[in-house]
Amino acid sequence: MRYTPFSYRDRYGLRLQRLTLDGGFTCPNRDGMLGTGGCTFCDNAAFHPGYTRGKSIAEQLEAGIAFHAQRGRRADGYLAYFQAFSNTYAPLPILRERYEAALSHPSVKGLVVGTRPDCVDAEKLDYLASLKECGKILEVEYGIESVFDPTLERVHREHTFACTEKAVRETAERGLPVGGHIIIGLPGETREMLLEEADILSSLPLTSLKFHQLQIIKGTQMEKEFAQRPGDFLRLGPDEYVDLLVDMLERLRPQIAIGRIASSVPPAFTDAPWGLLKHEELLRRLEARMEERNTRQGIKSAL
Repeated sequence: MRYTPFSYRDRYGLRLQRLTLDGGFTCPNRDGMLGTGGCTFCDNAAFHPGYTRGKSIAEQLEAGIAFHAQRGRRADGYLAYFQAFSNTYAPLPILRERYEAALSHPSVKGLVVGTRPDCVDAEKLDYLASLKECGKILEVEYGIESVFDPTLERVHREHTFACTEKAVRETAERGLPVGGHIIIGLPGETREMLLEEADILSSLPLTSLKFHQLQIIKGTQMEKEFAQRPGDFLRLGPDEYVDLLVDMLERLRPQIAIGRIASSVPPAFTDAPWGLLKHEELLRRLEARMEERNTRQGIKSAL
């Protein structure tokens, strides 16, 4: 392939399925520690599977296994994916209780922990590394969203990119795979800035990266901002988006595996500007476009 796809089978030799969990956490810019209301683009309900609501960790795991089994998805094991909100935003004894409740399930091979870069410290990272040393699969995913401080401030992220860089490097130093999520189309950002972002991301010790096109979620602060200042937003159709992705992938070192190239939310939460275009179709277009341009991931990377 012309880009590096993320594959658990390549990484661990197993067909693994993530089970999305809600660990009952919140975020520091929701509970008043840093702010209230959260990031301007965020409504966690938009990407929460229904089976997580109102259940214990064990019940969520069983419901998730049943959910994937109904869809004929075969797996050699499962990874408990703590996704909702910031999953290291609690004292270590609480984290240990929630994580080990998931790891006690006989079909769970490890954890994927999604969090903010300002919600980790040496003690928490050392604990996660100790689980990996015990033979569990451990991965940490950070919501990077943007590498530009003015953007982070505008979307009420309440931390700087320096905080992100520190967290990514300290996590990688402990031998933990580090994933990142970024959003393409945040207000104020241009195509040129996004190409620069690819260069900056390439310099970090990331093992994987997920791209998300900005979706304007109903009821969020960003919906109001978009209505007032639509010209501040880089709004791309699917083919334009694919072309930008190709440009960014050319600058991204090939060792970074690509986990997603776009996101989706239920139609009830957004105006669905791309209609019902599926991720698989977007992948097909990306592969075809890279073939047409005779290019590949990392071809313009300086690393």
